[in-house]
Amino acid sequence: MEGLALKLVLTPALIGAVSLAGRRWGPGVSGWLVGFPLTSGPVAFFLALDQGVGFAAAAAVGSMTGAGAQAAFCLLYGRLARRGRWGLALLAGSLAFAAATVVFQRVALSLAGLVPIVIGALAVALVFMPNDSEPRTPAPLPRWDIPARMTVTTALVLLLTGFATVLGPQLTGLLATFPLYGAILAGFAHHLQGAGPAIRVLRGLLLGLFAFAGFFLVLALSIERAGIARAFAAAIATALILQSGALWALRRESPV
Repeated sequence: MEGLALKLVLTPALIGAVSLAGRRWGPGVSGWLVGFPLTSGPVAFFLALDQGVGFAAAAAVGSMTGAGAQAAFCLLYGRLARRGRWGLALLAGSLAFAAATVVFQRVALSLAGLVPIVIGALAVALVFMPNDSEPRTPAPLPRWDIPARMTVTTALVLLLTGFATVLGPQLTGLLATFPLYGAILAGFAHHLQGAGPAIRVLRGLLLGLFAFAGFFLVLALSIERAGIARAFAAAIATALILQSGALWALRRESPV
């Protein structure tokens, strides 16, 4: 019962706070903020409580690998953003994520082999992501979008943790990394403001995903030996350090 209460309170509070911050500082920072493991982090925490640290460690490997699948989403969405409508770009990005997820699910590599693949995928996506050269004109956003994000996010966490034993730890970790918030932010920005803001969201997300991957790498390596509290503390500290560097890079390449 306590776990359910945490899911119903903590998850929507996190995404609500990030959404408000993104409105204040722009789409690039908004994408960077959702690079934090706001969905998959709570999922990993609840899996550790509900299923044990061994299950959570295996799921963390899947989540870290999922950063590579998110890179595929960002790259394909970004490349199609100026060529078509937001719905087509979103669908293509989601299919790219699904295809990459299937590949990662079937490839049996050690953690040491997965780390350079994931980091390489993020670097390649950043290199080939188009630059934003459109004028930056703010547009009003609907009032209901933040409550909708909070509702969808909470539903996703409940579904993933509820079906975790059926899906298995690695697939659960991978599916938990679908860039739901990035997809929502990019889709809304694309529809309301044009392709440029959507691309800024995706570039910010890609930069933030280095911290995402670092979070789950530390968690996978430490949770069985150090326990839940210490492992999550170390993972959060790692993510914060890497996110600081990502924010510096984001501000250097363009004012957000």
